[in-house]
Amino acid sequence: MRILVIEDEAKVASFIKRALEEESYAVDLSADGAQGLDLGLSGSYDLIVIDLMLPGLPGLEVLKRLRKEKIQAPVLILTAQSQVDQKVKGLDAGADDYLTKPFAIDELLARVRALLRRGAAETPGVLQIDDLVLNPATREVTRAGQRIDLTLKEYALLEYFMRHAGRVLTRPMISEHVWNQDFDTFTNVIDVYVNYLRNKIDRGRGRKLIHTVRGSGYMLKAD
Repeated sequence: MRILVIEDEAKVASFIKRALEEESYAVDLSADGAQGLDLGLSGSYDLIVIDLMLPGLPGLEVLKRLRKEKIQAPVLILTAQSQVDQKVKGLDAGADDYLTKPFAIDELLARVRALLRRGAAETPGVLQIDDLVLNPATREVTRAGQRIDLTLKEYALLEYFMRHAGRVLTRPMISEHVWNQDFDTFTNVIDVYVNYLRNKIDRGRGRKLIHTVRGSGYMLKAD
């Protein structure tokens, strides 16, 4: 899952980014409303967190323009403005949730999880390909009933593969959803992490699930 955080307070933005990345999300930051709008209009995000008090373009205007352009990603407003009328304006403009500062990081993460579940209502709770099972709620991964321990980035990569099983995933697609906007697509980091996954998922097993599509990328599928 890829999240855009539009927040001009550097310490708050860094705090949120670190917490989300520890939960295996790919996170992009923007400290400016106009730049945040441009990023949001790319349609590359599963969730957008917007502060209302932004330079360049107010957060409420960013939200209105995103909805006008049919961007359907769930939006969480995060702001110090706790007045009821501000909450009403934000929700009426198209926000899906509203959290006021100061906030507990556990509550923010819980709201993020709830919004992502809502945004992917048709996605089954437990993902399974052949005998490989991933439970997003517990982050437990097993194959043939045997638990597989993954790093945060390995887990994020595998979840992305499993949510798009049977599709060819190019390196730019993978970098957009598992890493962030500053990721250098010319490095071999993606190939390295795919090999990490192969060693843990496929090594020593008769049926291989992670396949290389020559000249295109990778695909997770059962033969």
